[in-house]
Amino acid sequence: MSAEHQEWLDQLEKRSREKQETFMNGIASKLRRPRQKQAPTQPFRGAPSFWNELDWDEDKRIQAFTDNFVSVGAHVVRVKNLEEVSAFITIKANELGAKYLIRQNEQVLDELQLEASLPEVQVSVWNSKPDENWKARAAEADIGVVMADYATAYTGSVTVLSSPQKGRSVSLLPTVLIIVIPVERLHTRLGETLNRFDEMGRENLPAGIHFISGPSRSSDIENDLTIGVHGPGIVYGLIMG
Repeated sequence: MSAEHQEWLDQLEKRSREKQETFMNGIASKLRRPRQKQAPTQPFRGAPSFWNELDWDEDKRIQAFTDNFVSVGAHVVRVKNLEEVSAFITIKANELGAKYLIRQNEQVLDELQLEASLPEVQVSVWNSKPDENWKARAAEADIGVVMADYATAYTGSVTVLSSPQKGRSVSLLPTVLIIVIPVERLHTRLGETLNRFDEMGRENLPAGIHFISGPSRSSDIENDLTIGVHGPGIVYGLIMG
């Protein structure tokens, strides 16, 4: 770099810093207090102790999650076991006239035996055939079925992780999403889920961590709330156990 070029860059930086100082001084003047030029000392890091100690019992977790999930347009159904999960999916698929269902490639979902209970519905298992275009298959699906890795009562949200067997398209692209939520995976605070990712370490994090709080919602156009634009328009959370 030539000396002339370096001098020009130095002048640009000087003018930029002068403008920055003028801007910040103007804010301090309007607030009628001196400029804060060093980061203030914080009394604690992270959430305060009273929040970390918040822990609801199972009934309250279920009720809070249900209230929050339903408040944004989703549905919550209590089921005892996988047999009742299978029965619900079968009834719902018949009600909706579904022709195509896709599910995660997880052993526990094999036990639903959806192929047997839905003989007139094409049931596909994510990534079960190496040459298939699975994103396209998920986009064509009427119903997607996934297992929740975690759920949070306080925020009414479900956490679903990605892996080769658990493609995120299964929860993002079908018209209807059904999430199986084992009750032991339902926690009080979001931090109980996030702490697990800290413990994993960056090198062990999954490819995707998805937080689902009801059906797809968008108000991008004229602030008009529209459901189902960027994802499933109907979401069911089946709390199992």
